[in-house]
Amino acid sequence: MRMFKRFLATALCSAVVVSGFSHVQKVDAGPPSHSNAKVENVIFMIPDGYSTSYATNYRIYKGEDTVLDSMLVGMMKTNSADNWVTDSAAAGTAMATGVKTNNGMISVTPDGEELNTILEAASDAGKATGLVATSTITHATPAVFGSHVESRGSEADIALQLIDDVDVLLGGGKANFLPRSKGGNQAERNLLEEAEASGYHFVETRDELVALDGKEEKVLGLFADGGMAPELDRNETEEPSLAEMTKVAIDTLSNEKKGFFLMVEGSQIDWAGHAHDAAWAMKDTEAFEEAVEEALEFAKKDRKTLVVVAGDHDTGGMTVGGYDEYRSNVEMLRDVTATGSYMASQLHEDRSNVTEVLRTYANIELTASEVERIQTAPSNRVHFVINTIISERAYVGWSTTAHSGVDVPLYAYGPSADLFNGLLDNTDLPKRMAEAMKIDFVQ
Repeated sequence: MRMFKRFLATALCSAVVVSGFSHVQKVDAGPPSHSNAKVENVIFMIPDGYSTSYATNYRIYKGEDTVLDSMLVGMMKTNSADNWVTDSAAAGTAMATGVKTNNGMISVTPDGEELNTILEAASDAGKATGLVATSTITHATPAVFGSHVESRGSEADIALQLIDDVDVLLGGGKANFLPRSKGGNQAERNLLEEAEASGYHFVETRDELVALDGKEEKVLGLFADGGMAPELDRNETEEPSLAEMTKVAIDTLSNEKKGFFLMVEGSQIDWAGHAHDAAWAMKDTEAFEEAVEEALEFAKKDRKTLVVVAGDHDTGGMTVGGYDEYRSNVEMLRDVTATGSYMASQLHEDRSNVTEVLRTYANIELTASEVERIQTAPSNRVHFVINTIISERAYVGWSTTAHSGVDVPLYAYGPSADLFNGLLDNTDLPKRMAEAMKIDFVQ
């Protein structure tokens, strides 16, 4: 078994050593703990869409081992109840409830019966609870921890269930909390007013968030009407980073003497994979790693906090190398400063400035053939063609615009981290978190 673990860690986490490359330095979060001490807090972090190929490409992009590398403990199966290839709703439901459901369903059985979630079980045990995401906070992954609906598209209904049941909510999706009379998606109710009346401190900009003193019992932060901006484009907004939201959530929730449960999602790694936007994927992975560092900093000082990290599925079928070449050039993505969608938005109506836009935001000189590909693309595919060209330059391949069914890496740090060793099913995670916290968790 020891040899197998060493082989698995080497296969997934070894740095790429190539003649002429600079020496790769190891960033070590410290070995996962095998302590049986009671876990007071769990920070469950989900890089949506993240698989081993994302992990390897990000290591190359970063130029050294990642924070997650030293936390690797196993792998996780991802299939849903009705498909070998899961969506985020079914995957999240399994990771929140310990029960598989059909794609598209939020913490209910295939027959529509509500399932208890690990967040709800933690709340019942007297712990504070929180959800953080860069999507709408009512999107599939955060939704599964605090709501129960048969369709992931029912985000207005999800918002109704999250308010009052979760102490800290940080992300996008402000429209789902407002009535239609104010441009929102609620029939009549203004959930922002209701939230403030029931004790939530409401913030909607980065400056308002970081100004909090950590003494608030309940915080609602909604920083965009829909999803938040990609990390590449965030400087164009007043939105906080994922790391900043994570820190505020931890500071707030750690006031509860009985401990807390916090879920943090790096939502847009998945969105980048769907769009085949390799630079966006790497930049949002970097933002997620910075959030993990915030969690680890707290866990190392606290010594009663378990940090668990796992993607819910793979998105896009990303490869390391591609296009019939035995090579990788992921490092060039460091020079890309905008998403493909943003670059497409900067093109003139006749797309005559293609060369200038790609030179400015991707630091590449297009060939005549590449210019023609962008200029002749259908209007709704321009961003995708830009992303494809950049991926070709980086030798990052893609096999699908949807999800794939591969197993994903599993990471853990802190007391009881050894509960997550080996090959697990996604349904195992909440059960083992409950075991670590020594709380009741039954369906």
